[in-house]
Amino acid sequence: MAQDAAGTGERPGALRVGVLAYPGCFASEVFGVPDLLTMAGHVAGPDAPGYRVSVVSPRRRVTASGGASLDVRPLREVDVLVVPGFELRPDTDLDARLALLAPEIASIRAQAAAGTALVSLCVGAFLLGEAGLLVRRRVTTSWLYAGELARRCPDADVRPEHLVVTDTGVTTTAAFSAMYDFALDLIRRHDGVRVARTTARVALVDYARASQTPYVDPRLLPQPGGEFSQRVMRRLEQSLAERYDLAALAGAFQVSTRTLLRRFAEETGRSPLAHLQAARVRRARHLLETTDRTVAAVAAAVGYQDPGTFAALFARHTGHRPSACRAAFRHTLPESSPDDGGRRPE
Repeated sequence: MAQDAAGTGERPGALRVGVLAYPGCFASEVFGVPDLLTMAGHVAGPDAPGYRVSVVSPRRRVTASGGASLDVRPLREVDVLVVPGFELRPDTDLDARLALLAPEIASIRAQAAAGTALVSLCVGAFLLGEAGLLVRRRVTTSWLYAGELARRCPDADVRPEHLVVTDTGVTTTAAFSAMYDFALDLIRRHDGVRVARTTARVALVDYARASQTPYVDPRLLPQPGGEFSQRVMRRLEQSLAERYDLAALAGAFQVSTRTLLRRFAEETGRSPLAHLQAARVRRARHLLETTDRTVAAVAAAVGYQDPGTFAALFARHTGHRPSACRAAFRHTLPESSPDDGGRRPE
């Protein structure tokens, strides 16, 4: 008999959750959601409907990432099908990788046709995309691969800032730990807010996360643009505290302002000012996380004399006010010495 999430046998009204295992999938993502549902089953108590979770596959045997062998069951009717992510390196041939997963992609399509709610974790979204299920839907994935997903699925509305997005029966999540954000939302809808919050406390999982934007490290993203825009970006980044002057910037590169804007947009898809603002926010975040400078001092260091204007821009880019970012991402710093003016090293 299938076991429910609390391990006490099948309960009437249990939510049937299948986790689709496939060669090379992340084993931790196969078991992460079921484990949190197990905790929720204990929190909810024996009278709650609970969850009936199974690891399923169209294959007889599955070896996950790291060589872990997984016990799997045939894929039958479920209420929710969860598709974990897989290792995706810069040198991965994604077309070849997805071609090898044709049986899983066919299974995903069949479950969608049967009305099953579909969930992808992290880059599991690429399997849903290959199955044709992201067309005209709002979706997300790991911020690191959101651009690639948008290129492969041009009819999808990719929202790289979101942790969890649900659109007409399809849920997609951001990277790795966002599987817990999804699981907590599932628990909230199935068992109520109290059970979800208590489960989060038991598991030491953040219940209040709203965006993956604060985790983005632009240094890991492919750098857009050609030689011209790269030179413009370097000049902007070398003078973050200076007032933005489009005419002076164009003069430095011996072009008209119109030509500067056109060429920069053609190479990067945005304006020089948008790049400057993003660079200022990136620098400000570093200062907030690694120094004791006041928010006003950080704002001035990146070209904003009005802390309110700076805070609004910062929140728009990161999803957090500057003070909240400092509290959430503060690094452990050495004590300041008497001769450094009381300021932490950057």
